[in-house]
Amino acid sequence: MKRLIFCFILLFSYSLSHAQEDWGWWNDLHDWEAGMPNWRSFITVSPGFLGPNALPVPEVAKGIVEQNKTIEFSSDFHIRTGDQTQNLSGRFYYPFSDKIAIELYGVIVEHYSMSDSIRDERAARDRDGEGLAVGDLYFATYVQLVKGRKFPNTMLRMAGKTASGGRFDAARYSDSPGYYFDLSFSKEIPEFIGNIQGLPFGSFGFYSWQTNDLDNLQNDAFMYSLGIELENDNWDLTNSLSGYSGYKNERDQPMIYTLSLKRNIKKNAIKFEYITGIQDYEYQTIKLAYLWRWK
Repeated sequence: MKRLIFCFILLFSYSLSHAQEDWGWWNDLHDWEAGMPNWRSFITVSPGFLGPNALPVPEVAKGIVEQNKTIEFSSDFHIRTGDQTQNLSGRFYYPFSDKIAIELYGVIVEHYSMSDSIRDERAARDRDGEGLAVGDLYFATYVQLVKGRKFPNTMLRMAGKTASGGRFDAARYSDSPGYYFDLSFSKEIPEFIGNIQGLPFGSFGFYSWQTNDLDNLQNDAFMYSLGIELENDNWDLTNSLSGYSGYKNERDQPMIYTLSLKRNIKKNAIKFEYITGIQDYEYQTIKLAYLWRWK
């Protein structure tokens, strides 16, 4: 009983000390005084002022509803001077027919380590700049509009972002909902190079997320992608350029280049991706994933 009481005292002391943490260092750094707006308004809800998983450029869509049910787990390594981030992600994809499918995906857990300069630029209130965070959950619906005709394959994607991500105080996630939708197009080119099939694709759409700017509570962006997939029986190689363009001009126009290589192993697959930022995404990302697939 004494040990139990002692443990409760320790937990209470920790909670009390955490609740009464001295924010003087942050107040001095950002010239905050009593009566000024809440500290949350100092954080810019924009991809260039948050962690790499906060408002990422969506994965490119290729105009076709895939027919394999898939569970995917990946390890992601985001490399940037002043912000080293690693995370585990998950994805569940389920086609109901060749016309419609649903998807759930997100970061399961993220570890980050920020320098003081990055922490201060983002107005983060995480003094040591290191910790763990849970990511946002996304949900999407895919609808096949056209396939196998003279007109290019056409698919509609509609997705929503929850506000489940943690550590807004550390500027890791946006703590706000969002959504995006796009139309993607593609056209198969049999025997593009020998026995390799080509699939050029492109898309355009709309991306919107809630901000903490009381004068402009929503940032709206034009979303786009362009690329080509080369495929044979065992390998898929994809090169793509994608991004979205917000209107507030607050590092809200991220553009990335993605190289994706997938090796099919019977029903399943392993995937390697290299992503580098061209604009408003200052990371280089390496992704390693395993895909369990079944019909």
